[in-house]
Order: sequence, then structure tokens, then C-alpha cells
Amino acid sequence: MIDNDCSYLAISDYAMISDCRCAALISRTGSVDWCCMPRFDDDSCFGRLLDWKYGGYCALNPVEDATEVTREYVPNTMVLMTRFKNENAEAILYDFFAMDDGRGRACFDYVRIVEGVRGDIEFEADIVPRFDYGEISPYLRRVANHAFMAIGSNKGLVIHADFTLEMADRHRLKARFHVGAGTRKHMLVRFEYPDHIEAAIEKPLPDGKAMDMWLDYTCRWWSDWAMRGREAESDPQTLRSLIVLKALTYAPTGAIIAAPTTSLPECAGRQRNWDYRYSWIRDSVFAVRALTRMGYTEEADAFHRFIQRSSAGSADQLQIMYRVDGKRRLTEVELDWMEGYRGSRPVRIGNGAAKQKQIDIYGELLLMAWNWYLSGHRADAEYWDFLHSVIETVCRDWRKPDHGMWELRDEPRHLVHSKAMCWAAMDYGIRLAEHLEADAPFTHWRDVREEIRHAIDTEGYDGQRGVYVQSFSSPHLDASLLTLPRFGFVAYDDPRMIRTVDAIRIELDVGGLICRYKAPDGLPKGEGTFLPCTFWLVTCLARQGKHEDAWRYYRRAAACANDVGLFSEEFDTETGVMLGNFPQGLTHVSQISARLALEGKD
Repeated sequence: MIDNDCSYLAISDYAMISDCRCAALISRTGSVDWCCMPRFDDDSCFGRLLDWKYGGYCALNPVEDATEVTREYVPNTMVLMTRFKNENAEAILYDFFAMDDGRGRACFDYVRIVEGVRGDIEFEADIVPRFDYGEISPYLRRVANHAFMAIGSNKGLVIHADFTLEMADRHRLKARFHVGAGTRKHMLVRFEYPDHIEAAIEKPLPDGKAMDMWLDYTCRWWSDWAMRGREAESDPQTLRSLIVLKALTYAPTGAIIAAPTTSLPECAGRQRNWDYRYSWIRDSVFAVRALTRMGYTEEADAFHRFIQRSSAGSADQLQIMYRVDGKRRLTEVELDWMEGYRGSRPVRIGNGAAKQKQIDIYGELLLMAWNWYLSGHRADAEYWDFLHSVIETVCRDWRKPDHGMWELRDEPRHLVHSKAMCWAAMDYGIRLAEHLEADAPFTHWRDVREEIRHAIDTEGYDGQRGVYVQSFSSPHLDASLLTLPRFGFVAYDDPRMIRTVDAIRIELDVGGLICRYKAPDGLPKGEGTFLPCTFWLVTCLARQGKHEDAWRYYRRAAACANDVGLFSEEFDTETGVMLGNFPQGLTHVSQISARLALEGKD
């Protein structure tokens, strides 16, 4: 376990910034404790979130403790403002990745600006870069009066400020400076590959005026994007969730990552720690649907292209997740030198679940294709060939057990949710083929669709209790069943679904939130409630006309966001703390869908 002197912060104490390429988490005290550059899934350059002593950080905060610290995003943006106050003075710290303005400005510019509001405050900068997940202490060298470069492994940083930085030791930079009312101090952390860094530092580094212009442009960029949607006047939480989904999108390819972190535990001190910095087909389809419904069709089109390209247009080469550039190899490795968040070992990079069989993704792909068609797109011959191969794969594989959406790490099972998604693949595939007037074996496909339904209704349904169950011949319930009406397998108001929802509320409710399941899963026990499940329940209750209950569950789940509107993967109802990777895209997607259902727009 960890040394009690090491002060790991609560997950809720962090806020994210992003430029749709890389991301950073900034603590409430102004410390960058997690940052991977130049991509979401790259090695960390600041990583004490996973090892407080050796992970590295970039802290910028008042020398004397502020009597009040508040923070918020600049409205409708991914620009974070942290406000420090004491009796005599006040200052604001702006954190953002500068968005590319199309004028050739270098990407991967992390900017920190301290602005005096009243009085005079002394700030301290304390910067300890650590590359390759804390394993490498980079070489630091002064390259200009107020600039240093850090080089190690295949990474390089240029650290530049308009205040005086000094080397505290060979691996650490420190500074102290004052900021008064109406003045600003600026700092830049720029990523450069080592073989480019020497040439980069020969060019003039941006001054404070340039960084102020980047701040203005970045605010406009995010605000313009937010206001493009159909629901520009959405409630604040829904709009924040939409911005988070955009922030988790890797702009060069259209991939949407599940979360920008790895190995934040589902239970502190235990082994349920996974790397979520990749693009899951399932989670991404959820996100694409939410974005499309809110008017953001460009993101949907980009993700369509990403999946076709990454799978090489073949269902046989499809896997459940990819790196953000489309690479397939996500070999899971344990980093034994890292302590882990609050002693939660092992720290993992890569994800072994990438090679699992999860047959529910076929249904997600066909559902996405159908919605894409309904939005006015035509499926060209190449895309239809890909979808045709997906449907034929379902015909061949639907009878096989799989690991399902929860990525169970024991033996595969005949999971009801997975089988129902196979039914959806057949159903939407048939609909699409009919509309496209495509040449398809309709009789065979309809027969397979009915075989799947019959199997679920006989083996995945507990006739004695009148409810659907987690897997064939199993007594256990599973919150994934709450999504069955989403793709039309059963109506929300079908008596079987009403009974299933009621049973889940009784058996899986923990402190007003819904856990995933209580069945064995091949891993040590211990996790929080999986937040998307409660939002799925809200959607079901709203569609069943139980609006009072739906709003009660919605308010309970929505209250699990932190002060800047970010949700984690899970929540511990006993301690009231966030668990799991953060911020979690699927939770934000599910919040959007639940809110729309409550407003009758689902």
C-alpha cells in the first residue's frame, strides 16, 4: 500500500483539458498530475496521478494557501479557470491546449496563464517532467533566457515562461513570481520530438501577447462548436457532456476514446485497473448517436470512416477496440515500477480485452449504419459489402458464448445482451438491405433473426419470475438488460421489460445507484456502481411513464459529477468518492440520453 505521507487527491479534484489530440488532468490546487502528449494513448510526461513520488507533475499555485479556491470552465469551452482568493488578493489561472487556428501554429501547445484580479499574489511554479510513465527523468537544459528543453526516450518538451525559471536540480524547474491586478504571467509547455527540438528552439518562442491571442481563439473555437448543435440552449450538464465527448475525439482520425486515463481503480487498492485510452466500437457508437441527435454529424461521419479503415473493410478483421490511429495491437503490459493510484496495482497500459470475442459490437455497427442511412446518407457498394460481411458473421457466430460488454475475464458465456445485439444486427441489416434494394439472402437472414429471438425468449428469460437474465440458464440480473429497448428488441412498456426493470431496481440498487451485476466475473470482488447503468434506468423509467422515479434516479446520478460537471466511470456510494477512469465518455453519453428521455425527446 502507499506511504501515508503521499497525498493522492480524490479523482473528483481533477478537471480535464483537451485539444482533441491529447489531454491533461489539472488538480484543484493547480497541478498537472496527468498529461500524455502528443496523443491520448501516448506515454505520460506528467504522471503522478499513478505514482505520487516518481510520476512527475507541473504545479502552478499561490505560495501562501488561498482561503478560497473555486474553478469552472470558460462557458461552453474546454478552457479551465481556477480562481484563488484570499483576504487581500485574487488571481485566476487559465489552463488550456491551444487549438490550431489554421495558420501553421505548432500543435501540442499547453498554455498556463495567471491573471491578477485584485491585490498582489506570489505564485510558485514547480515542474518535474517524467517520461515513459515516470520511468525516465529527462535531461533538462536551458536553451534561452526563460526557456528550457527536456529530452528523454522519444519525447521532448520545450518549457517557456515570461517569468524566470531556474533549475532546482538537474531534473526540476522552479520559479517564484508576483502577479498584480490587471497583469498576466504566461507559461508554455510544448511537445517536440527530440530530433526536431533543436530546430524548434531556434525559432522565436511565443510571447505573452501571442498566448493571450491563443486563449481568445481557443475560447471561440470551443464556443462555436458548442453552439452548432441543435440543443445549444441545453441544460448546463448536457452541454458539458457534449463538450466532453468532443474533447475525447481524436481529430486526425475520428476515433473516440473511452477516457483519457489508465489504471484508475474501480476499487482503491485492488486489481480492477484498466487502460481506457482507446476507441471501443460500442462506446463510440453510443457517443456517435448522441452527437448526431444533437446535430454534430461531422463527428459521426469521421467515426464511420475510422471503423471502415481500421477493420480493413472486413468483419473478419474487426476487433472491439483500436488505438486512436487505428492500430490493432494493444498488448497489455503491467508497469511494475509504478505505485498505482492510492496503491492500486498493477498499473496497466494496453488492454488485453482487445482480443476478446464480444459479439454485441455487430449489432452496434448495424444500428449505427441504419441511423446513418436515416440521416440522409447512402451506403456505397464498399460500405454495404462491409456490412454484409458483418451480418454473415452474425449468422455464423451468434450461437457462440462471448465475454460481452463488461469484458468478463473468466470463461465466455451465452450473454443475453450479446445475443440481443446479434438480433439487432440481423434486424437492422434486413431493414437496410430492403431500403437499399440490395441483393441479400433475406429468407435466411429472417430465419436467423427468429432463431436468435427464440433462443433468448426460452433460455435467456426466467419464466417463473417473468424477467430477462444475464446469461442463458442463469438466475442473475444484469444492468445491460436495461438497454434492450434501445434497439427495439422489446418495447419499453412490454410487461416483461417492466418486470425486468423493477427487478433490477430491487436487486442491483446500491445507495440509489445501479451496479452492473452481482454475478461472479473471474476477478476479485470490489467495485463501485457503474454510473451509466443508473442513467439507462432513468431512460427506461421515463419511457414507461414513471417520471417521478426517473427524475429521482436522474438527480442521484447527476449529483455524482464533480464541481466542473465531469463524471467518472464508477461511484462509491458508501464513501461518496469517484472510482475508475475519468472522465468517462460512456457516463456522459448516458447522461445525455437520460436527459433527452426525461424531456420526451428520446
